[in-house]
Amino acid sequence: MSLKKPELLAPAGNYEKLEIAIKYGADAVYLAGKEFSLRSYSDNFSLTDIEKGIEFAHNNNVKVYVACNIYSRNNEQEEIANYLEKIKKMKPDAFIISDPGIIMLAQGIAPEIDIHLSTQSNTTNYNTVKFWKKLGITRVNTARELSLKDIEIIAQKGGLEVEAFVHGAMCISQSGRCLLSSFMINRDANRGLCSHPCRWKYSLVEEKRPGEYVNVTEDERGSYFFNSKDLNLIEHIPELIESGLDSLKIEGRIKGINYLASVVKVYREAIDLYTESPKKYKVKNHWLKELTLINNRTYCTGFYFGNQDEVIPNYEDLKPNAVQNLIGKILETDDIGYKVIVRNRFFKNDKIKVFTSQKGPSNDDVVKKITDLKGIEIDVAQPNMQVYLSLNGVYNSNDLIRILSE
Repeated sequence: MSLKKPELLAPAGNYEKLEIAIKYGADAVYLAGKEFSLRSYSDNFSLTDIEKGIEFAHNNNVKVYVACNIYSRNNEQEEIANYLEKIKKMKPDAFIISDPGIIMLAQGIAPEIDIHLSTQSNTTNYNTVKFWKKLGITRVNTARELSLKDIEIIAQKGGLEVEAFVHGAMCISQSGRCLLSSFMINRDANRGLCSHPCRWKYSLVEEKRPGEYVNVTEDERGSYFFNSKDLNLIEHIPELIESGLDSLKIEGRIKGINYLASVVKVYREAIDLYTESPKKYKVKNHWLKELTLINNRTYCTGFYFGNQDEVIPNYEDLKPNAVQNLIGKILETDDIGYKVIVRNRFFKNDKIKVFTSQKGPSNDDVVKKITDLKGIEIDVAQPNMQVYLSLNGVYNSNDLIRILSE
């Protein structure tokens, strides 16, 4: 019997990221408008871009889930209803909601559109899933603090589709229900305004000794009391798929296209390889390397396997020894060469890596020639320029150009 292939669900913080997620293999994307989601500091989508994004995704057989997952206040009820009315006409595949009041509004306004329950609702057991099923929910995103065994039981007994995060940043608070940001600088994390105080540097001070700051560890930068590691389950694809999960979700609507392309492509390859041939499946070294070369806060497996060492704060250096810096994205090709939008400075004769949606690691190449839009050869390309590059390989639009930096 063939294995059920889970959906690969990717974040789309803006239209460019939506295109990248789709190019590199996402089955579905989740996005949000300018308001009413938990990532207000992501670029997010205007209503026009949501409509454009849904059309583009559907033309590529990719689903779109629109997040409206804040916990709303009294003065927002009419505005949220108007927003849902507008989104309804664009025909997304689902809404992602946590607030029961917004669920009620969405079911009244757009009963034909599925509702996925946000991880913010903190679903921790199968009876809770059955409760939500009676209220018309079609999918739950489980609480972040569950083990894989807990999730497997929910998938078996809950009677709904089950989605879980498998990669990206984790919140030190329970399912993201954090009050630190509100308490410290009056920015409500549960309304998309989190200032991430869990990432700040802290030292210990004794009440009777003001001004005497003590480092909790030997790290001269101070201690990261709350700084969670990043989740990475690429080495556990078989267990995830065998658990019965319907959707493997990647975190990162605020992250850039460099991160997004890497993570989506790696998980796409792994999911496909295992479902096609479970007995021959083996984790590829280039998957592991690729994920270590994007910015991360040291990886862990979170709560999935019950290892307490995996969920303690990260006291290590937050920057890896080397990262792949994005220097450009290919826009199109013509007789002059590859037209590229420059993200970071690079030079003629630089050795580069071109990351494509094709299976396998990046392609080694070299910048043979740089030409500006007037046809004049130049030796250096600066950020935000559009230039033409002469390269050795054959590439396509939305392929990414990188340089490895120590």
